[in-house]
Amino acid sequence: MGRKSPASARHFQAAAAIFLAIYPGFVGCKKAAPPPADTAAFKDFVDRAVSAEKIDGYLRYLTAEPHVAASPRNNELARYIAGKWKEFGLEDVTLATYDVLLSFPKTIEVELVSPHSLRLKIEEKGYPEDPDTMNPDVGIPYNAYSRSGDVTAPLIYANGGNPEDYDLLEKRGIDVKGKIALVRYSSPYSYRGFKALTAEKRGLAGLLIYSDPEEDGYVRGSVFPDGPWGPPSHIQRGGIPYDFIYPGDPLTPEWASKPGARRLSPEEAMTLPKILSIPLSAENARPLLESLNGEEAPQDWQGAFPFTYRLSGSRTKVRMRVEMDEPVKTITNVVGSLKGTDDPDEVIVVGNHRDAWVYGGHDPSSGTACLMELARVLGSAKRAGFSPRRTVVLGSWDAEEFTLTGSTEWGEEHKDWLRENLVAYLNVDSSASGRNFSVQGVPSLIPVIHQALREVEDPVEKKPVYDVWKAGTAGEEGVKEEGRVEPIGSGSDHAVFLQHIGAPALDMYFDGDYGVYHSIYDDYYWMTHFGDPGMKYTAALAKIWAHMVIDLGCLPVLPLDYETTARELRAYISEWAATHDPGKEKAAGLLARLEEMEKAAVDVRPYVFDPEKARNIDKDALKRINRLLIGLERDFTDPVGIPNRPWYKHLVFGSRYTYAVLLLPELTEASETADEKGVITAIGNLEKAVAAAIAKLEKISTLF
Repeated sequence: MGRKSPASARHFQAAAAIFLAIYPGFVGCKKAAPPPADTAAFKDFVDRAVSAEKIDGYLRYLTAEPHVAASPRNNELARYIAGKWKEFGLEDVTLATYDVLLSFPKTIEVELVSPHSLRLKIEEKGYPEDPDTMNPDVGIPYNAYSRSGDVTAPLIYANGGNPEDYDLLEKRGIDVKGKIALVRYSSPYSYRGFKALTAEKRGLAGLLIYSDPEEDGYVRGSVFPDGPWGPPSHIQRGGIPYDFIYPGDPLTPEWASKPGARRLSPEEAMTLPKILSIPLSAENARPLLESLNGEEAPQDWQGAFPFTYRLSGSRTKVRMRVEMDEPVKTITNVVGSLKGTDDPDEVIVVGNHRDAWVYGGHDPSSGTACLMELARVLGSAKRAGFSPRRTVVLGSWDAEEFTLTGSTEWGEEHKDWLRENLVAYLNVDSSASGRNFSVQGVPSLIPVIHQALREVEDPVEKKPVYDVWKAGTAGEEGVKEEGRVEPIGSGSDHAVFLQHIGAPALDMYFDGDYGVYHSIYDDYYWMTHFGDPGMKYTAALAKIWAHMVIDLGCLPVLPLDYETTARELRAYISEWAATHDPGKEKAAGLLARLEEMEKAAVDVRPYVFDPEKARNIDKDALKRINRLLIGLERDFTDPVGIPNRPWYKHLVFGSRYTYAVLLLPELTEASETADEKGVITAIGNLEKAVAAAIAKLEKISTLF
């Protein structure tokens, strides 16, 4: 906060002088391929510069007030971040604005009409231990993009609100059409927008979504303010648009929401719900569940309350009243960069979203604080003489909580440039809710991930994060979960870069007990008492992030591993073939081509990951090699997009209905609908992608 003091400036100058004395010949990543020691020195400088205290200061400032997308406070934070980035030495710092459809509540009411009258109090309890929870400006809990309306209808309990849940109700003789459904967030988990679409398709009149204590409350452990789990009054806010069809502004699919842009009408927008939806706390849901007197729900539908959950009630009726305001408002991204010295047109993008449903202590402000520290230390390194070969772009995205909007609009605006130049996108949505490192990413980034984890120390275990991660953590039943780079789906700002542009991407964080998602309790108090006391793990993540940026930004040959990509893709295809008849015959040719791809990648790999071997490569050849490597992930996209959801173009990594990955989305969806022609087309598209990748790898081999 504020400007650097003279004492801080003197301290920095002294540190820089000491560093240059230790590394007198350092010239960063300039002119020629740098020796490995230079990259190591860059990382060492960053590791020494990262400050948990500064991260804590950023976090306190970011979480001082609620800052929902497009709010005055969120806009003020955009200006604050832009000012800080300029102070840190970032270049071309700009505020990128877009005019997008948002959704805010005017009236949210739920009333039990019969068998007795009860108006629910849809608000979260404040605690004196945490004054932020007493703030009257926290706003009304709501589901963004709910339809407005006033309905009174019989209540049913529908477990997780998934298709199979309504199937069971109908098999039990319960007609769901015209009813209001009470459903749980996580039993089993599905994205709240999918719950809304499912309810809409089944003809329900309304949807109430609540957090059962079995999933994120007292059943799991101590609740806020004494522990990390949600108290009975916590409410999970969130959007319910159908962004598995397309994310971003619902009115401008595939193009940016700039002034003068063509806009669909709300009626034309495929992602806007046509059903009323309201989020509830466990405290709100309890009297509704207690009022039901019908058939007993199945055992696996039972929750934490000390009574039998039932499917319906002969006299239970509920009234929902929703009045929404859906304006087109201006959102603001902050974008800055460190220019590359040798290959400035090659770009690494790192990002995090800034907007929060309330304070966003963990989601996303811990990640924003981490991004701020990354920006500061990269700027400091630049002043000390370190420069990346390639340009590093930093993005603070707005309106992620609505439909991944800020990043999507920026990606759509710059998609031609990004498709040509983007090396990789590295996302940190939230930094730390515990001590267990977790990462989802494409296989080509696995060596970069592993290298960073080997180089950064776990702040508690005092050994490499990689060692702790690979040793695993005890799960709920004592099962060891060993470290693995999981396939990447959606749910955060990487979506546009991976699934629309076709660039390698990852999302990473330190995981732990976290039961206050999208509630007022996700604030500075929660982060500093439970999520990451002392900001030690957020500081570790800043180092990991920086190490990845340095490797991707400085190594002569882009460290992208398509041997692992081919091997993983073979596993995905083999798994599909084993569960679809006659999948083995249909996939035989594709699997054979993937073996060829793996062999071609094996020939390339030594040059990609050994800077000494890369030293003798001609500069023009090096540029051609890297351009071919950039294009490899793009080969696994279809410019037309997958059927029925053309915004999503990646043939390997998709998502649908949950944030988790949907592997081989075109092939999987064709298989599910027994579309034999679609299956053949999908396999053909994958074969073309693999053939293009083989051609690039073989071309790269001739250039070494």
